[in-house]
Amino acid sequence: MSGGTLRALSPDGRLLLLTRFTRLFAYGALSVVLVLYLTALGIGTRQIGVLLTLTLVGDTVVSLWLSTRADRIGRRRMLIVGATLMAAAGAAFAVTRNFLVLLVAGTIGVISPSGNEVGPFLPIEQAALAHVVPSDRRTGVFAWYTLTGAFATALGSLGAGVLSQAVHYRGVIILYAALGIVLALAFTRLSTAAEVPAPQASTFLGVARSRAVVLRLAALFALDSFAGGFVVQSFAAYWFFLRFGVDPATLGAIFFGANLLAGFSALVASRLAARFGLIRTMVFTHLPSNVLLILVPLMPTLPLAVAVLFARFSISQMDVPTRQSYLMSVVSPEERSAAGGITGVARTIGAGLAPIFAGLLFSQPSLINVPFFIAGTLKIVYDLLLYRGFGRSAPNPA
Repeated sequence: MSGGTLRALSPDGRLLLLTRFTRLFAYGALSVVLVLYLTALGIGTRQIGVLLTLTLVGDTVVSLWLSTRADRIGRRRMLIVGATLMAAAGAAFAVTRNFLVLLVAGTIGVISPSGNEVGPFLPIEQAALAHVVPSDRRTGVFAWYTLTGAFATALGSLGAGVLSQAVHYRGVIILYAALGIVLALAFTRLSTAAEVPAPQASTFLGVARSRAVVLRLAALFALDSFAGGFVVQSFAAYWFFLRFGVDPATLGAIFFGANLLAGFSALVASRLAARFGLIRTMVFTHLPSNVLLILVPLMPTLPLAVAVLFARFSISQMDVPTRQSYLMSVVSPEERSAAGGITGVARTIGAGLAPIFAGLLFSQPSLINVPFFIAGTLKIVYDLLLYRGFGRSAPNPA
């Protein structure tokens, strides 16, 4: 999509890019310092693994409830509720060190330990974007949407490193809560043009005729996210700290660069999809990135490890806008929020199960490299299954 087309987006389209930026900046900042903050509070890595897992499980329930009702109750209303839960969770993490309170706040609220999307925002925003842009520009719009999020995550990672040096980790947590409030206020500006008439027929979790394809995709996306959950950005940052003694400011710079590369790769993905199709672009860019993921812990020095990480991020996110566009193309408009919610919840469940195992592995110094091997291998399995199931028989719009 050209810059001119980007400028020609409707006010709702521009607003959704802004809310995406605000949210992912907060997520990126939090992910760099969250594990370091919790360990500074005296919480062990095994407990942290449990906390992160339950946090993501709680986000799953919140996302499923809000996103599957958004097309009936109102997309704007559900987005405001999600932002309020994000602000509340951040405030709770900032004011207490009681593990049980943190557990409740993380489970009920919206907290992103990975730097990636959690909660109801992504599926509802995707559905709204698909509703306000022409179908032939959908992949391009989602590419800019992905770039916006990656750039925001990168800036958040960099900002967290600088801010944590100045006001320690709690300042980043307070910023996260404040941005949740900003997000809620921004969503009040979303117009009715982003809404869809409420479905009349009774449906299961908001989907009817597209249920089969949605459930199949959800199962595959869950496997991919389960694999990624072993190396969420919080744990990846912690790995660099343990292996090479990297300080928070340098960690922020590393993940700033990594996320920036990931974001720009999304623009390339939209061009590849137009030529080769959405599924082929998803699979054939994702496979080599997973090989690189396995190679990261095998690097003997920090510069080499960072170089392989950067190479991995430069292609790892090309499947994101193509995946989003593909999903929106195979479901009807009144099922898009629900379809995005169901597949998003599947991804969150997958990602939520992994950190508890990753925490156990990180608690053993001799096993800190194993999460990378598990993640890369399972992601390769996902790519092969996706291509086998959808690469030839399913519609493949670009």
